[in-house]
Amino acid sequence: MSKKKDFKKRRILKEQPVPRNCPFDKNGTVPDYKDIDTLQKYVSDRAKILGKDRTGICSKHQRMLSTAIKRARHLGLLPFIPTLK
Repeated sequence: MSKKKDFKKRRILKEQPVPRNCPFDKNGTVPDYKDIDTLQKYVSDRAKILGKDRTGICSKHQRMLSTAIKRARHLGLLPFIPTLK
């Protein structure tokens, strides 16, 4: 009396990756921890750092961006957790 399992294929919804167009390469700048307005564009509403597949930043600047966000958080310029509205 074995039970048959129903193997249904589940759809996995993936977000479309953003094409690589690094704004830091275009402007010739680097991410800075003091520039809060720029850093907030790369942080989600849950205060998580967005990946380079979602933002379109190159690998080099993504590493620099994550370091800048972490420094800004440590200095109290950016929140570690989302703010309640």
